[in-house]
Amino acid sequence: MYYQDKPFNGISVLYYPNGIKAETVAYKNGEKEGAFKKWFQDGLLSFEAFYVKGKLNGISKSWWSNSNLRSESIFVNGIANGVQKQWYLSGEKFKQMTIVNGREEGMQQAWRRNGKIYNNYEAKNGRIFGLKRANLCFQLEEEIVQDEKI
Repeated sequence: MYYQDKPFNGISVLYYPNGIKAETVAYKNGEKEGAFKKWFQDGLLSFEAFYVKGKLNGISKSWWSNSNLRSESIFVNGIANGVQKQWYLSGEKFKQMTIVNGREEGMQQAWRRNGKIYNNYEAKNGRIFGLKRANLCFQLEEEIVQDEKI
C-alpha cells in the first residue's frame, strides 16, 4: 500500500457510516504487517488475522454476529497449515480439517447441526480414503500408499 507515492507505514482504519470502527490493518514498508481486524456494525469483532511481510501467519479467527466462534485457521507464510476448524452459528462443531502446505492431509471430518458426522475420511498423498458423507472411516495405520501413474 502506498500513501503519497511512498510505501505506507502505520495503521489504516475504516469506519462504518455510523462511526463504528469497521477495519484496522497494520502496514510496514507498504506490506501488511501485524494485526488485521474487522468488526460488525454493532462493534463486535468479526475477524482477526496476523501478517508478516504481507503474508498470513499464525492463527486467524472469525466470529458470527452473536459472538460465537465461526472459524479458526493456522497459516505459515501465507499457506494454510495444521488443524482448521469451523463452527455453526449455534456453536456446534461443523468441520475439522488437517491441512499440510495448503492441501488436505490426514483425517477430515464434518458434522451436521445435530452432531451426527457426515464427512469422515482420510486424505493421504493427494488421495482420499473413505467416503464423503459416510458414517465411519478409520485412520490408516502405517499403510504404504503408492501413487502409480498408469
